[in-house]
Amino acid sequence: MKRVFVGLSGGVDSAVSAALLKSKGYDVVGAFIKIWQPEFIECTWREDRLDAMRVAVALGIPFKEIDLSESYKKRVVEDMLKNYALGVTPNPDVLCNRYIKFGDFLDWAESEGADRIATGHYARIQENNDLRSRYLLRG
Repeated sequence: MKRVFVGLSGGVDSAVSAALLKSKGYDVVGAFIKIWQPEFIECTWREDRLDAMRVAVALGIPFKEIDLSESYKKRVVEDMLKNYALGVTPNPDVLCNRYIKFGDFLDWAESEGADRIATGHYARIQENNDLRSRYLLRG
């Protein structure tokens, strides 16, 4: 049975992803990713984590947490601020996907025994059966 770490945000989309994967027979582990938040901005990450934990309990799946706040600050926030200073409008979601979700989170999940990772984010996927490969397409 494939083990899938699902990035649980505490929201509906990731909860549904976890539930669907579990219903399909996957060994699902809920994982909360803590990202950096400046102290002067009120953040609900503690409440989000609690909601993610509640989802894991309701689904009967294990729950893990990883603190990627320093990596997020360095690789996403600092780059975003640098681009603003240069007069460029950054897209922090692209950097977060590249370095956090499909970088650090994936590496950590694999080191914890995951075969796959999943989130509640939407994706367009094209399958190429001849090559047994998949392509992630732009929305």
